[in-house]
Amino acid sequence: MSSSVQPSQPPAINYVAGFLLVGIAWGLTTPFIRRAAKDHNPPAHPLLEREDVKASWLKCKLYSMFFAVSDLLRNPRYAVPLLINLTGSVWFFLLIGQAELSLTVPIVNTLAFLFTVLGDWWVERKVIGRDTWIGMILSLTGIALCVKSKSG
Repeated sequence: MSSSVQPSQPPAINYVAGFLLVGIAWGLTTPFIRRAAKDHNPPAHPLLEREDVKASWLKCKLYSMFFAVSDLLRNPRYAVPLLINLTGSVWFFLLIGQAELSLTVPIVNTLAFLFTVLGDWWVERKVIGRDTWIGMILSLTGIALCVKSKSG
């Protein structure tokens, strides 16, 4: 007698929670990152004014990029949403190792779109137009059809 033990699958609620967390981490943080980057006013850096830096195109570009990135990362209004967004990417890679890839990618990307729209409404006070509502409903309907086709 050989008993084949099937590996147990996590409950569906775990996948749903994972999809939602990644969608929220990707979508809801995007408007915060965009606003922080748009409102960012970096300080002047005396190093960029030195003659040897101005004389070298490569030095100028490298120092400018370094200061731009470091200034943004030191700004908590930018860094905290970015960290949450990147954490969502880690969750996504863990999720695609467990859930079916052909469902995970469209579900997570659709949720990210939906949460980006809601985030824009919340952060920027953008009005969600009729066409956007229709697009959101059609996106959710498409995801529901994908899930139904895979489960039935």
